[in-house]
Amino acid sequence: MSGRSLGERAFIGLQYLLPQHVLSRLVGWVAECRVALVRRFLVRTFLSHYPVDLTEAAQPEPDAYASFNDFFTRRLKAGARPLDADPRAALCPADGTLSQSGPVAGDTLLQAKGIDYSAAALLGGDPAQASKFAGGAFATIYLAPPNYHRVHMPLAGTLRVARFVPGDLFSVNAATAASVPGLFTRNERVVCIFDTPAGPMAVVLVGALFVGSMSLAWAGRIRADGGGRVHELAVHDPIIALDRGAELGWFNMGSTVVVLFGPRGPALVEGLAPGRAVRVGERLALPR
Repeated sequence: MSGRSLGERAFIGLQYLLPQHVLSRLVGWVAECRVALVRRFLVRTFLSHYPVDLTEAAQPEPDAYASFNDFFTRRLKAGARPLDADPRAALCPADGTLSQSGPVAGDTLLQAKGIDYSAAALLGGDPAQASKFAGGAFATIYLAPPNYHRVHMPLAGTLRVARFVPGDLFSVNAATAASVPGLFTRNERVVCIFDTPAGPMAVVLVGALFVGSMSLAWAGRIRADGGGRVHELAVHDPIIALDRGAELGWFNMGSTVVVLFGPRGPALVEGLAPGRAVRVGERLALPR
């Protein structure tokens, strides 16, 4: 943790000791509270601390939300996130900050400078699926609290694999990502793998500290089965097919999205440096 401030080192160390799931469930319960006084206090306090642009929200009146979580997962007005005009372009799936991007080197993805992690582990311990992305490309996007928290499809695709992978709930901010090895393979996550006209595509929603839960547009809230095992979700009854730019899911509090493309799939556009702000619908990659 060299180079980290004392406060950052203390926060990272504390996370190993905290009852992460208990705290996250507690935060989730408070965020769902529909008592008007509580809901109003939480929303107003949040708005006083973070620069949220409610003019682009489908519901711009902060007191109109039934709970803090309804506010946090707010939808946007139609047209607030226009899709890149090139129909071949793979789109950015979320608003946030680009953490890392680059090639998938065999089974390896870059988490932070000097820290790699396994694609197979990210996808729930599935080497067969991970092999489809070897030689392809990936991008990791961090969603901060004030960001829009719904996740959209980079390309049109048919769902082939969907699974909940249990795990820890470390923070996924930059300091933790640079200090906790295998962070995205340690934290609980929802893995979605699609067939697309450009080849296989994976979109992974990674949970984090204080993230009450994650939801999928076709299945609602995803919860652990209590057995600590990878939980496969139904994908064929009915078949799930989503358009490019369609809503895929959302975080109930903030977190991270990892997108993977296959070796014959889209190549990332130039200029995707760590720290760059990105938005849903922007061009992320183009055909090779």
